[in-house]
This record gives sequence, C-alpha cells and structure tokens, in this order.
Amino acid sequence: MPKVIWWGRSDLNYSRNRISRQLLQALGCQLIDFRPHLSGWGDVEAQLKGLPTPDLVWVPCFRHRDVEAASRWARRRGVPLVFDPLISAWQKQVYERNKFAEQSPQAQRLLSTETKCLQLADMVLLDTALQQQMFIERFGLSAEKTAVVYVGAEQPLFSPVSLVKPRPLSTEVLFYGSFIALHGVETVIEAARLTAAQPHLRWVLLGDGPTKAAARQQAAGLANVHFEDSLAYPNLPGRIAKADIVLGVFGGSQKAAQVIPNKVFQGLACGRPVITRNSDAYPAAMPNGPLSGLWQIEAANPAALADAVMQCVNSQQDKKLAARTLYTQYFSPAQLEQQLKEALVRLGLSFECR
Repeated sequence: MPKVIWWGRSDLNYSRNRISRQLLQALGCQLIDFRPHLSGWGDVEAQLKGLPTPDLVWVPCFRHRDVEAASRWARRRGVPLVFDPLISAWQKQVYERNKFAEQSPQAQRLLSTETKCLQLADMVLLDTALQQQMFIERFGLSAEKTAVVYVGAEQPLFSPVSLVKPRPLSTEVLFYGSFIALHGVETVIEAARLTAAQPHLRWVLLGDGPTKAAARQQAAGLANVHFEDSLAYPNLPGRIAKADIVLGVFGGSQKAAQVIPNKVFQGLACGRPVITRNSDAYPAAMPNGPLSGLWQIEAANPAALADAVMQCVNSQQDKKLAARTLYTQYFSPAQLEQQLKEALVRLGLSFECR
C-alpha cells in the first residue's frame, strides 16, 4: 500500500481536494496528513516530528507556499513530490484580476517566483490539457513532469436526485458559484433581461462573492432574476435537482477559456443539461449542442445564452439522461482514477493489483 503524505494547511473540504483524496484512496494509497505551522519551515517540523518516509509527497491545490520546504524534505528521503496547484498565481493576478501588466516588474517577479516553485516538483497536475500546455510554456516545465487529471464531481454525492414535491410550471435556470470575474455573471443577467418577456423562465443566481453586489445592481428591476445565498456543500446536489438547466461560466478571460469549471462536472453528474462558454479544454470527441447534455456557446454573449436556454426549454428530448450519460462517458471517477494512476506510475509508484 503506497503511503502518501498530504503536505500543507489545505482545505480538506474543497472539492478538488476531496476528489483527489478519494482517487488516491481508490488506488489503495494510505494518506498521512501533515499540516506544518510555518510553511517555510515545514521540513524542519517534519524532521522534529519524525514524519515517516512515504512513497510520495503530495502538495494540494493553492499551497504554492508549501512546495519549497516539502521538496527539501522529499529530496533528502529520495521520494517524489506531486504538486496539484489548480491555479497559477501569476495568471490570476495578470489576466484574471488585471492587477499587474504582463511585462511589469511585479508580474515578472511573480512569474519568476512561481516558475521556481513549480520546477521543484517531480510532477505537476493540471485540470485540463490547455492548462497543461500553458504551464509547460510559461513555467518551462517538461511534458514528462506534467499530467492532466480532470476536476470531476464527487461521487456519489453528485448524482441524479428524485424530487419529492411536484415540479413547478416554471423553468429554472441555475447559476451558482463564488461570483468572481471568471464566471461572467454579467452575461447571465443580460441573457435574463433578453428573456424577460418569457414568464415561465426563472433565473437563479446562488452564492456569494466579490461581484455579487454589482450583479444585484445590474439585475435591479428584473422580476425573472432571483438571488440566493450560498449553500452548505452537501446540500448542493439537492438544489441542482430543483433546476432544469445549470449554467457554467461565460467570462472572456484567458483562464476561463482554459478550464472546465466544477459546476459543469457537477451539473452533468446530477443529470442536468449544462450551458457554458466554448473551450478547447473539453475532450475533442465529446458532442456539443442542445441535445448532447452540454452546450458550449460563445463567451460573453448574452444573446447566445438566451437563445441556448430557449432552445433547451423548447426541446422535447431527454436532456437529463444525455447529461448524465455524457458525464459517465468522459468524466466518471473511473476515468479520473486512470488519469491519476498513469501519472503516478510515471513517478515509480506501483499499483499491481489495480
């Protein structure tokens, strides 16, 4: 049984972390949690605590600050280190938040710092092939030191749910998320405005975040737009079940074009048709359109979103079955487990019985 040290003060309830831990356990790995008090001195603390030598050290998403100390400790013991960053701090500040111009000294320092961090890992996991290519090009990583493992949706939590109460006559279009620029919430609201004459359409925006106040102001006077507060994670599948259509992201940023959002995986897993912005991040062979379960449209285009919603509403095909079938075929735990297994085998880990 391979031993994996999960290194860092990570949020174990964050969906990427929960799924990664499930995948590791499904592969027969034993997880040992280590949460250093000071990231930069984590190797010293691990030494003082007598942390056992594992087969692998895993630094989870967003924990860039833990990589240097973890890599020092792993090198001294001759074990590989995997880093699952999920995001690039440089890309986020330059292209998503527009905090620094790409050629500014601040951006160049951030790029240099992140490059050194990523190059310390023996394997960097990315959530899509487009993200993988960007990391290879921007941070000077070799293709052999990177691998793709989709974000996926936690199973069996995100599964089709049967509603107890009769469904209302209205059709509900659900967006949920943390209201960040990448999501393109303004596109959702403008699409709702374009369908304001359709009394049976109900647009719901669920969650909280930095752009929510602006979204409320933009939606002022729209009777078909409703806001809801964030839900506890375990309650999310039940809320998705009440919706007829789930929305992905619609932002026009570089980052939005490179990712497959959590909500896309989750919506499909719950058997709900999903509409989202187009992206080459999806498998090339995967179908696209109103009857496929997943419909990719032009980014930042409210008219395209409004049209897609109306076509989904007017279609008589079983889009819910199509959505779940699409998820099972391309993004199931079995596919993700195989992706991770192939990456870890390249690092020398053995899974003979699996």
